[in-house]
Amino acid sequence: MKISKYQIEVFVGSFVLAGFAALLFLTFKVAHVSFDFVDDTYHIYAEFDNVGGLKVGSPVKVGGVVIGEVSEIEFNQEAMMPLVTLRIKQKYNNFAENTSISILTSGLLGAQYVGVIPGFLDEETELLKEGDTIYETHSAIVLEDLIGQFLYNRKSD
Repeated sequence: MKISKYQIEVFVGSFVLAGFAALLFLTFKVAHVSFDFVDDTYHIYAEFDNVGGLKVGSPVKVGGVVIGEVSEIEFNQEAMMPLVTLRIKQKYNNFAENTSISILTSGLLGAQYVGVIPGFLDEETELLKEGDTIYETHSAIVLEDLIGQFLYNRKSD
């Protein structure tokens, strides 16, 4: 069976197109570009003393389940603290205003994410909604600071 020149060109062309598609896919993954519907989310804000290595696109989790992502990290000039914007999926819209969040690390030296600890609901507590701020925050633990504290405490003994 003889393969024609036309069949070879079609095969090579489709291979090159598949390569470009894979490269485009990887570019979007590295840049944390998502094509989720933005309309079915809401934004919550939180101020931290230290965000450590938290990045835009880092997941927001409750008990290991991803409920959203970090959409922006900026510096609040008035409070002189980092301000983190969390984009939460609308189907998870039943968090109480006394909810707390922490910046946690996956494993010993893994990537950081935002962990949500749901608050309790009673007749006096309202639900978080678009634009609300969570005030009960726990900053990232910086490994270098822990090592420094350990070494300082060892010297004073």
